[in-house]
Amino acid sequence: MAKLRGLVLVGLLGAVLFTASPALAEPVRPAAVTMSVAHASAGLVPVQTQPPGPVLDPAQTDKANTEKTKNKLIAGLLAVVLLGIVIWGRKIRSKRAKKA
Repeated sequence: MAKLRGLVLVGLLGAVLFTASPALAEPVRPAAVTMSVAHASAGLVPVQTQPPGPVLDPAQTDKANTEKTKNKLIAGLLAVVLLGIVIWGRKIRSKRAKKA
């Protein structure tokens, strides 16, 4: 039983650490690509002043990543506590069954 308990705890700890993302990860910024056409007229080719797609604020991205990591750690901690309660309850139940 002790081996099983140790394996379960190590497996759970590994899963929590594997799924938790680092809080200080650097945001990935795509490189802006500009293209120019030398022989096209100005009326046919629209000029883009901003890169296509949404503009992401790095501060908001870091804040969202931090909140997500915090939520994952809380969920992992609750899972470990609930697993501990289940193992403890089964241990008590098996002791009572041996006495009877």
